[in-house]
Amino acid sequence: MLPSISAGIWRGAQHILRTRVAPRRTGLCTCAGIPGELCDAGTIFALSSGHGRCGVAVVRVSGPASTTALRCMAGLTHSLLTPRTALLRSITDPQSKEVLDRGLVLWFPGPHSFTGEDSAEFHIHGGPAVITAVLQALGSLPGMRPAEAGEFTRRAFHAGKLGLTEVEGLGDLIHAETEAQRRQALRQMCGDLGRLYQDWTSRLKRCLAHVEAFIDFSEDELIEDGVLNQVDTSVCDLQAEMERHLKDERRGERLRSGVQVVIAGATNAGKSSLLNTLCQRPAAIVSPIAGTTRDVVETALDIGGFPAVLSDTAGLRDSPDLVEREGVRRARERVEQADLTLVVVDCAQLPSDAQQAPAFLQGHLSSILPTQERSQTERCLLVLNKTDLVSEEWRQQLETELRRSSGLPPVCLISCQTNEGLQDFLAALHSSIKALCGDPLSGAPSLTQARHRAHLQQCVAALSQYHRYRDTDLALAAEGVRLALTSLGRITGRVGAEEILDIIFKDFCIGK
Repeated sequence: MLPSISAGIWRGAQHILRTRVAPRRTGLCTCAGIPGELCDAGTIFALSSGHGRCGVAVVRVSGPASTTALRCMAGLTHSLLTPRTALLRSITDPQSKEVLDRGLVLWFPGPHSFTGEDSAEFHIHGGPAVITAVLQALGSLPGMRPAEAGEFTRRAFHAGKLGLTEVEGLGDLIHAETEAQRRQALRQMCGDLGRLYQDWTSRLKRCLAHVEAFIDFSEDELIEDGVLNQVDTSVCDLQAEMERHLKDERRGERLRSGVQVVIAGATNAGKSSLLNTLCQRPAAIVSPIAGTTRDVVETALDIGGFPAVLSDTAGLRDSPDLVEREGVRRARERVEQADLTLVVVDCAQLPSDAQQAPAFLQGHLSSILPTQERSQTERCLLVLNKTDLVSEEWRQQLETELRRSSGLPPVCLISCQTNEGLQDFLAALHSSIKALCGDPLSGAPSLTQARHRAHLQQCVAALSQYHRYRDTDLALAAEGVRLALTSLGRITGRVGAEEILDIIFKDFCIGK
């Protein structure tokens, strides 16, 4: 097997560009005598289906020279260029006329394409040699160059085919690893989040237009009475909607990046065994020696379609060992940052009198969970491990006492040794993670990016400026609306002054 095949494909294409493209841009294309200056240097190409051996690979071309590529490499004349129709053709090298492969070619004339430009696709066999040959052939044509990372999507954005939130949704969809991530990303890519922000943008533009019209033309009695009152109501409604949108407990962000699940507890409680059981592999060292785990061991899991980042931590205890003390510090830091904490307790360490167990567990939780989290039982699961080491009678008494007790988080009794109770624990874990992420298909679309949250917070703060100066300085109040509109425009990627003027003249017919 040849080493570094994927990297070699790309390096080969770049080498062809360095050695062939530059000298030929002012010359003639060898096929059909097409002048090189007629082919735009901005025409890009790339392998769009990923590297590695596969049955079919897709090479995408976008730009004015796309038809040149189809004529030179697939022999398609203008009469054969049927939009969005797959044609089986021999794909040849434009220099040597050697047949490189036989596959499907498609033409997407702009603006009805992904990028809004003339585009072409070559569906070829996915062998590394075939891909390299086709990329080299494209690189030998005048005006063609390899696409930069994300350049096809960037062109789609600039052409108005995708909004900025839809672009981000597309990126999330490509990287989605669980079913819930796919659903959320697809919903965002289809424009649900963008439409919400666009609706807010349209309403803010109207508010700003009306305020500025009142400032500029109210003395001429061209503005109807009650315009500012309507603006007051609209601004209040928008601010309330945005604040509700922000109060989502980071569900969308958690779903996008994964729920941080931290396994915490005393030494030798079975934390590493639980991690290995969930991962179904020896991810962490398991030993009867207390303090074996010194650092944080992380692994990503798919829990019933929801993403989770599971972290095993050092046992929480006082230790004279400097390394172990650092591990304990890191463990407590992770618990503070956790979305969900699995507090693991060794059943054999519980009081022999089952009636005292609830009080013991309450005290144990207080020593592990941060103060602000102790009342939030939905952020914690209590895992009583090593049930195989206790008698059945005592276990039944314990379950009875736990059912009677209040104030404890959900409790799961398991044995990592025998897998007893594991299914019930997984069901409880899935339920907790689902509650933290929410249903990506129901309700209003969720915030998925930290930058969305930051810009929306700035937007809400700017709307507060409107209320603050509404009765004292209308110009400063209008500036608050303008700042809110700018912050919202930074999320969607679009905001313009011309649209404000359009609304002024449309709504008030000023200057007719």
